[in-house]
Amino acid sequence: MFKYLRNDIPASIVVFFVALPLCLGIALASGAPLFSGLIAGIVGGIVVGALSGSQIGVSGPAAGLAAIVLVAIGTLGSFENFLLAVVLGGVIQLLFGVLKAGVIGYYFPSSVIKGMLTGIGVIIILKQIPHFFGYDADPEGDFAFMQVDDQNTFSEIFTSLKYISPGSTIIAVVSLAILILWDRVLSKKAKIFKLVQGPLVAVVVGIVFYTLTKGDPTYGIATDNLVSVPVPEDLNSFFGQFSFPNFGAITDTQIWVTAFTIALVASLETLLCVEATDKLDPDKRVTPTNRELLAQGTGNILSGLIGGLPITQVIVRSSANIQSGGKTKKSAIIHGFFLLISVMLIPGLLNMIPLSVLAAVLFIVGYKLAKPALFREMYAKGWKQFVPYIVTIVGIIFTDLLVGIGLGLGVGIVIILIKSYQNSHFLHIEDKSNGVSRVKMTLAEEVTFFNKGAILKELDELEEGTFLELDVRKTRYLDNDILEILDDFVEKAKNRNITITLVSERGTRENPESYVKFFKLNPKTAEYGQQ
Repeated sequence: MFKYLRNDIPASIVVFFVALPLCLGIALASGAPLFSGLIAGIVGGIVVGALSGSQIGVSGPAAGLAAIVLVAIGTLGSFENFLLAVVLGGVIQLLFGVLKAGVIGYYFPSSVIKGMLTGIGVIIILKQIPHFFGYDADPEGDFAFMQVDDQNTFSEIFTSLKYISPGSTIIAVVSLAILILWDRVLSKKAKIFKLVQGPLVAVVVGIVFYTLTKGDPTYGIATDNLVSVPVPEDLNSFFGQFSFPNFGAITDTQIWVTAFTIALVASLETLLCVEATDKLDPDKRVTPTNRELLAQGTGNILSGLIGGLPITQVIVRSSANIQSGGKTKKSAIIHGFFLLISVMLIPGLLNMIPLSVLAAVLFIVGYKLAKPALFREMYAKGWKQFVPYIVTIVGIIFTDLLVGIGLGLGVGIVIILIKSYQNSHFLHIEDKSNGVSRVKMTLAEEVTFFNKGAILKELDELEEGTFLELDVRKTRYLDNDILEILDDFVEKAKNRNITITLVSERGTRENPESYVKFFKLNPKTAEYGQQ
């Protein structure tokens, strides 16, 4: 139980500092109360972390759902109606888990998953550049290309360069230097530097800098450039921040549509993140995906019941956990308790943390996800891996997470079809003496309608008078479409004086008539491969 606490506690602190601004920023980008983002982060850490089978995944409010939440709150008429949709979405996720829908996550190519990780790394860096310089017009967690402040990812960067805050920039540079020094040098010198994480030191330095420069017209950090946690006056006002679903609207069709949308998108994003975090896990553990859906569904039910945003497993926090040395799910659970305790006891202290310091922390997270070495590695694997990888990255940067993954998956499917077209058969001209061609066509193990064009092209190009040997000994599946092409070719072969020899596990059969008879008497050949 306590074996990996020395790894999990330092990692949970880093995840806490990464999660805090994202919980608040995603709530702001979603048009929801700020406290709802914190509720989702707390439930995602403590409840989902405890129920999940993932040892290194971290759950919380997801940027990918921000646009859905923003539209849903307006469409459904109130935040309380939206919370009902979150609860129902959690119930639907439980149903997905019971029906074992978690297997969907395994159908995404490795190149697309790696592209997702790299794309998120790049987008984290791009989105944090304005915050690094103290320009915070766009909330944390708005990872879409078109932002809620009517800018896009790149125009926001250029705009931020016109409004550089000296104080925010200085402490961001100092924090980045501390993080790099801690990661590259100090952590290798003594155990104390592994227990005390660089991000914690950077945050403490940031708070001290803010306190010392407060009120300074040049180097002071404006309130807009600080973390903004709701500060309750007393215990009653703290509990007054919770909201509850309006169960009276349960018959509203729009609420059920929203609930299904939340369940579908949250489940898909979770499964993709599970696949990605499993690839990042140094111990190569495999997360049970159906159990993850059950955990996420439970988390969403509870989050909706007490006023929280929808929850998914999120790659930014999960990768920060892995990079910081987290070993077990205790890291995610402890980070949830840190969120809970801090918003209850020290919200004022949290509101002294410069966002530019947290931007520096996220820079390191983003760089480790999008290292240049990974681009070189994927390029070296060939175009079939590199093209879906790059398309996924570009799609994520210029659209959003799910659209980018969809584009990468689409390109991956096209490449599979191309290779299937090319690899359906092997054609070899064995002899062309005396003006007579002897051609051997060997069909692949599985030949489907995808291969119709390639095979038809080769058959039509055979010269008149050719001796064709059709070898199906390796073939275990022949689509009916291919059988129809071959049957039609038998009739054409008569007119073109082409002799066909069929080579199968049952021997060799010559002339078109016996060929047709063979397949007609053996209809299960196509389905069961009984050549």
